[in-house]
Amino acid sequence: MPRAAGNQQGSRLLSPPPYTCAWRRDSGNQPAMSLFGLDLSKALTLGFIVGLTEFLPVSTAGHLLLVQRFSGLDAQALGAGFVSLAELAALLALLLVHGGRVWRTVAGVADDPAGRRFVLGLLLAFLPAAVLGALTHDFVRGALFNIWVVCFSLIVGGGVLLWADRLGHAPRHREASAFPLSMCLMIGLAQCAALIPGVSRAGATIVAALLLGADRRAAAEFSLWLAMPTLAGTLAYDLYRNPLAVNSASLLAAAIGFAAAFIVAWCVVRIFLDFASRRGFTPFAWWRVILGSLGLIGLALGL
Repeated sequence: MPRAAGNQQGSRLLSPPPYTCAWRRDSGNQPAMSLFGLDLSKALTLGFIVGLTEFLPVSTAGHLLLVQRFSGLDAQALGAGFVSLAELAALLALLLVHGGRVWRTVAGVADDPAGRRFVLGLLLAFLPAAVLGALTHDFVRGALFNIWVVCFSLIVGGGVLLWADRLGHAPRHREASAFPLSMCLMIGLAQCAALIPGVSRAGATIVAALLLGADRRAAAEFSLWLAMPTLAGTLAYDLYRNPLAVNSASLLAAAIGFAAAFIVAWCVVRIFLDFASRRGFTPFAWWRVILGSLGLIGLALGL
């Protein structure tokens, strides 16, 4: 932050690290609450974005990078692991909504052949991206987390999603829990594309499921099921590499981000399947194209 004019020793405006400014006073004995309030608004905004985008085919990472580039809202400024905490909240919201079905599926594995096959299918769909993600983590973070990559990925992914949604083929698979094992594996291979920021994990799995003959609802439902082990594994790996850094001053902001992500994700999960059944994925596809195009225009203008 800039220095105040005049006596630099007596009227210097301090620039504290995130959250440490909650109760600090400047040299004029005025409470420095504005920065604390700004951190809370950042946490609320970023938590809202994570909760809104985590399970939709629009790319959470892409939205966060665009927001950081054009508005300066950097999640890392709120502490290491803030995004992981918000994603944990989204995962808990998903488990809350579908907890009954998850419990019945897990409890029936021992006695239900169909349940065992479904769990095996989820495992087959989960493993490709999990293995490739662990092997290429540093490369992806270093080379592909680029705003240009995000914009082009949003546009191209939106076009592919629009095409897949409008194919008009007769669906062969209407139950996500009954997808063939070979289909689950192919969806898992497609999910590897989501390692590129802007592609979207949900977008990649939904497109693959549609192309392999699933109807819209089944494609969206399998994407939600697959999100459970995928997001849990990603969180565990990220938190292992980058432990949470939440102190007493940052706790309120972290809690607000967590709550925002949880509430918004809960709402999204509650309506997503019905929305996809009625409206399809075209609105999400156009949102991706428009957002990516606006990002490219902003970059071209030097914003």
